[in-house]
Amino acid sequence: MNQTLKRERIPELNIVRAIAIIGVLSVHSTSYATVDMTSSNYYWLYNFINIFMKYGTPTFIFLSSFVLFYNYYTRPLDKKLVSNFYKKRFVYILLPYFLFSIMYFVVLHNMYYQGRPFNESLISFIEKLFTGKAYTHLYFVFINMQFYLIFPFVLWLLKKYPSVVKWSLPIGLLIQWAFIVSNKYGFQVPNKGSWAFSYFSYFMLGAFMGVYFPQIKQWFVISRANATKGRVASWILLWAVWITAGLAHVYIYYLLRLKIATYNTLWYELLWNVHTFACALVIIQIAYWLYHHGPAFIVQPLNRLGTLSFGIYLIHPFFLLFYREYPPQTGVSWLIHLWYASGFGIALIASWIVVGLAARFLPYAWVIFGNLPKPKPRLVPQQNSGQVDMH
Repeated sequence: MNQTLKRERIPELNIVRAIAIIGVLSVHSTSYATVDMTSSNYYWLYNFINIFMKYGTPTFIFLSSFVLFYNYYTRPLDKKLVSNFYKKRFVYILLPYFLFSIMYFVVLHNMYYQGRPFNESLISFIEKLFTGKAYTHLYFVFINMQFYLIFPFVLWLLKKYPSVVKWSLPIGLLIQWAFIVSNKYGFQVPNKGSWAFSYFSYFMLGAFMGVYFPQIKQWFVISRANATKGRVASWILLWAVWITAGLAHVYIYYLLRLKIATYNTLWYELLWNVHTFACALVIIQIAYWLYHHGPAFIVQPLNRLGTLSFGIYLIHPFFLLFYREYPPQTGVSWLIHLWYASGFGIALIASWIVVGLAARFLPYAWVIFGNLPKPKPRLVPQQNSGQVDMH
């Protein structure tokens, strides 16, 4: 029984995290270009990057659910487990969320709202804190909080009724689309994308894979030795769905943004859902291949990027915010394109440096950036000995 309580690590998931954070930064660094560059001959490229890379947030939500169910499903569900679960979420998720909410609110206040009365500012902050709107990207943490609230109940349900796990995917899709359709034609809640129901299919995909991953792991390993006719056919189908839905998703937004054509909003929802749902699975396949076959100069930085991804997610808009205060004062197109491309580079590199240095040198850096990799121990030679001690 003890062997079932702890499953093997999945180091490939750090590559998944790295690819997901690259997607997030790509979307955020091109968001202004999709508005300002509509007359450019390269607008199709900005639109492509901005839409095709929208897999980041859904992948992180799926991955968060996957890791939770993978780690907790085989363990006894008792008060201690639930208590430890919420303690870790508070320390590594809620506390950084609270601190970054304060930081972004203060920065925006000093930039745009200095004359606002204190009481009004305080009320605004509290409202934004409890709705994930202190800054545009913090809705992701707010969504995860909602999933954390229901996770113990869903875990209990799947453990008590194991047969329900097999129906996780249709259940997740049904709940998500019931919310989408009823919201469109019924209650129309504001900020629909900030509510967990909008991402329920990814949450339940994570639950399904977290429970069954030991049995289905080989399906994600693309190799000659692992190929069967059935697997190859399913791999081709998955990639075809991902590419087709992704390109259709890009095209329908291209028409919308250039005011060429508009469609029922459910088409945008459907293409986004199919595109990003398939993409999450494709990314796992890519991560497995890269981790085991990719060159070290690519795999090692991606692995490190993945371990720092949550901190990078939290802080990267800070650098973009100030970078965008200084757009190029020129009509030279290649300089403008370079400025947008540099925005991605600065957001990635500056965030990576700050979070990486904090993880290595700053005591209690987890308070700010969440769970971070521990610094590697230094090798200190012992005098009069050929051995070394780890410190």
